[in-house]
Amino acid sequence: MELTVKELAKQLKADLIGDGSGLIRSVGPVASADQTTLTFLANDKHLAELKKSRAGAVIIAKAVDGLSQPQLVVGNVNAALIEALKIFAPKLKPPAPGVDPTAKLGQRVKIGKGASVGASVVVDDGVEIGDDTIIAAGCKIGENTRIGLASRLDCNVVVYHNCIIGNNVVIQANSTIGSTGFGYAFIDGAHRLIPHNGIVVIEDFVEIAANCCVDRAKFGETRIGAGTKIDNLVHIAHNVIIGKCCLIAGQVGISGSCKLGDGVVLGGQVGLADNIELGDGVMVAGQSGVMANIQAGKRMLGSPAVEIKQAFRTFAATLRLPKLIEQLRQLSGRVDKLEAAKDNSKPDGD
Repeated sequence: MELTVKELAKQLKADLIGDGSGLIRSVGPVASADQTTLTFLANDKHLAELKKSRAGAVIIAKAVDGLSQPQLVVGNVNAALIEALKIFAPKLKPPAPGVDPTAKLGQRVKIGKGASVGASVVVDDGVEIGDDTIIAAGCKIGENTRIGLASRLDCNVVVYHNCIIGNNVVIQANSTIGSTGFGYAFIDGAHRLIPHNGIVVIEDFVEIAANCCVDRAKFGETRIGAGTKIDNLVHIAHNVIIGKCCLIAGQVGISGSCKLGDGVVLGGQVGLADNIELGDGVMVAGQSGVMANIQAGKRMLGSPAVEIKQAFRTFAATLRLPKLIEQLRQLSGRVDKLEAAKDNSKPDGD
């Protein structure tokens, strides 16, 4: 793909400042951009670096005096960047509609118009796959599962029985939906698995990245709300309810029966104990451990997680500990000397 700066500005609905005749072939960061690269400036933090950049053009929110590069001025830099990345994305061969000859379909399977079922896919009895949905090579879809319109399951995704997946859902390679949860009872000297007879419901526009596991409920459902985005290597346990438009970063673990409100953000490696409730808009910083319910709108950090201002004060105090310990050692030595002098000053026999 190759476009002039002027053509690109038109496609991005940007106001062009500067020469529009240069050719753009890619999108990239400021530091590594060359004269055929479109870059971007989301904030003024990288402005000095941009002035030294060799980029062929820059997406920017407001015009900057003194820039040598043509400027594509837009109302929302991130939105324009997304469109630019789409324009210059690799042009891959789309999956062919229909069912690959190597796929195995059970009885009473319904496959919508324009849907694609790839090589070596196994679809069990009673499954429904909506229009324009893509089931990539090696996937396994369990009995009576329903998948909506225009969704995409990448290679080797496993969806167990009776699950419900909505419209425009993306599940990346090797993720598993609807596996049995981690629930055991110690009976007669052994751990016995508690049956998990519930389901998983994934609402519209959810995106689940690679190598994630979403466990089915013991009873009822595990549910992921519309618009939620989940990073790689996340585990969501049985009966978890996640609200709409949440962001969950890599290696998060959410224990059984937790409830997350709308717009919750969990940083990487956050862990939630079981039965925790997080209110709408809660944000938990990476590597935090949540041991108690959190009210809506709170910002949390640490293990156990506390409000972020308190956590910063605790961390600041921790950094002062070596100095405080040394001061305590010196004070202790001075006290010992004073006590020894006091004892030596006493007459014999006192």
